[in-house]
Amino acid sequence: MKLKVCGMNHNIAEVAAIRPDYLGFIFWDKSSRFFDGEIPTFPETIKKVGVFVDASIDEILYTISKYSLDAIQLHGDESMEYCSELKHRLLASMEIIKVFSVKNEFDFSVLKSYEFPVDYFLFDTKGELPGGNGYTFDWSVLKNYPSTKPYFLSGGIGPESIQDIRNFLKRPEATYCHALDVNSRFEERPGLKNIEKLKLFKAALSI
Repeated sequence: MKLKVCGMNHNIAEVAAIRPDYLGFIFWDKSSRFFDGEIPTFPETIKKVGVFVDASIDEILYTISKYSLDAIQLHGDESMEYCSELKHRLLASMEIIKVFSVKNEFDFSVLKSYEFPVDYFLFDTKGELPGGNGYTFDWSVLKNYPSTKPYFLSGGIGPESIQDIRNFLKRPEATYCHALDVNSRFEERPGLKNIEKLKLFKAALSI
């Protein structure tokens, strides 16, 4: 199980020192965690993820070059055709994560057309904002997950979620859960992470 810390901004180096597997930087200017600073040097084992919401492909390519990103997270209404074109224009090593918002139910048939162009799915809680809403969806919905493509589990995961995560990871629907994605529940304020909470969470789940 891997760990992604998203919404990075104010204390990037301190979070990187904990050695998560992914750090997410939001390049959507309506977000309170919008990133336009400089990314400090940190271990190459940590992948830099750029988070975009319905951005143009040219904008994404420019941002990849500017920040040397390793992965792209698409958090808007990006179509399969869009994802295919983006995949065609990226280096083969660049990962694409496509986000789908879930509430109490989800039509998993929509995933089928995305199987080829994306590398991972990410399931987040449906809310007013594209992400960072701070509450979880009903994970039992994933009992109906029809794919073998690995996915990220996101949406309101916090320090209090440890036992729920342990229980979830014992279930068949967790078989293809690649990573946990955390954000707002580990913040002092938008973009400023609580280092001690992250350390304890990572240690408790051995990730």
